[in-house]
Amino acid sequence: MATIPTLTRKGFLSIAGDEMTETTDKKPTPRVRNAPTVLIAGAGPTGLTLACELARSGVSFRLIEAAPGPRPGSRGKGVQPRTLEVFDDLGIVDRVIANGRMAMPIRSTAPDGQVTRTGAETSRNRPDIPYPASLITPEWRTEEALRLRLAELGGAVEFGTALSGFEQSDEGVTAVVVKGGEAETVTARRLVGCDGGHSIVRKRAGIGFAGETREEVRMIVADVEVDGLDRDAWHMWRHEEGLVSLCPLPSTGLFQYQAVLAPGQDPELGRANLQAILDRRSGRTGIRLHGPEWSSLWRANVRLADRYREGRVFLAGDAAHIHSPAGGQGMNTGIQDAHNLGWKLAAVAKGASPALLDTYEAERRPVAAGVLALSNARLAQAIEQKAFPARRDANTTQLNVGYRGSTLAHDDRDETAPLRAGDRAPDATGLMTVEGERRLFDLTRGGRFTLLAFGDAPALAAPPLGLRTLRVVGRPAGPGDVADTGGHLAGAYGATGRTLVLIRPDGHVALISDAGDASAVSRHLAAIG
Repeated sequence: MATIPTLTRKGFLSIAGDEMTETTDKKPTPRVRNAPTVLIAGAGPTGLTLACELARSGVSFRLIEAAPGPRPGSRGKGVQPRTLEVFDDLGIVDRVIANGRMAMPIRSTAPDGQVTRTGAETSRNRPDIPYPASLITPEWRTEEALRLRLAELGGAVEFGTALSGFEQSDEGVTAVVVKGGEAETVTARRLVGCDGGHSIVRKRAGIGFAGETREEVRMIVADVEVDGLDRDAWHMWRHEEGLVSLCPLPSTGLFQYQAVLAPGQDPELGRANLQAILDRRSGRTGIRLHGPEWSSLWRANVRLADRYREGRVFLAGDAAHIHSPAGGQGMNTGIQDAHNLGWKLAAVAKGASPALLDTYEAERRPVAAGVLALSNARLAQAIEQKAFPARRDANTTQLNVGYRGSTLAHDDRDETAPLRAGDRAPDATGLMTVEGERRLFDLTRGGRFTLLAFGDAPALAAPPLGLRTLRVVGRPAGPGDVADTGGHLAGAYGATGRTLVLIRPDGHVALISDAGDASAVSRHLAAIG
């Protein structure tokens, strides 16, 4: 690695192998221990997901977080169906669901007192969709589940450790981190900024953050105890001065309080103002608030990074895109950023072509741009109609997020095919193996490439190490054999008697060949490296 001088509080440091020595008059002191492959700044849901991806792939990393400990607050409380599939792949979905509530109904009261109840609909009995509705759970519960999984994989968060700066060369990144007032220099092959909207990584990398801050659009968000209100639904009251809502937070005794503020309205976060707003807008006097235990004033700061990469430095989550809370998209988009980037970083660390990392921005930035447009539209609707839209579709559930047109997507199907390369790989139930009945996601879990070979599809001449192959046959005779007893697998993938489907580690379709072109699969995997 090239020597990069780095300024700290004590002077310039220079790298020599795996040690860091000061060039001051003082005695040289070792400053760097076992350099990680990836340094991750920020241990929110995005950084934690990325760390779990790397840990299960055996790639070394350090996950640093400036905050002294886990962050409180419900914050991003909606977990979308596609994110639940990511959590299924990581092995934490049961833990997350146990602390949440699926398809929470919304009880909305209009200014004239008319009550409507919506939002409890789900797409039931869909063998291709295992999680048919959004889940409500406080964000700290999501982070807790990810930290527990990270610990099971041998990793941990370094709390109270802040990134103060970095430089990069063709060989790696040299970063200075500070903990307890002491600076340490860390060398890593790559740096990923998951450090939020005020990202140090983004700013030091010189990446623009285009967008706008609309001071006239604000919202109070708080976690409060509530007397005099049932927990059976998310309660909303529409009023001429704005919306106020109370959403019960599963696995806690709290509600999340939200109140949209118009210009000139009091933004004070104390209990008295929260209570006064609720009393005026709900028209009820029997609901009493206590706390708040956590509170925040959200402003419409909606932005998208000009690019997601600068050399060996990457952005993910809120460091790359900030959305309005309407529609519950921001946290989910960040988690899916990490799911996309994680397998690619791991593959390159193990010898895949570095060009694979170019596909991260190409695939994920358009997704964030679309989410920005959707969340802005939903926020405008919430302000105008004094209610959050209750309807959920493929846009909000994120089940339609895909990468058609990516350089990693290849198929021999025409434009009219319902499933194309780049799309989310659907689930399927009723699969019989020698070990018993399974669903497809049970067999593809774990962050590896999976090849589905239907019927008479030819085998690969030299399947690469680590490729999981599932051969769809009439009757399973050995490991890797799958019987599609209900026809759900062939139906979901539109398979013929010779179809080959290659599924990526992040659960998207890499390649489909209805012609059974095994050489195309081999070429695709070889191109990745």
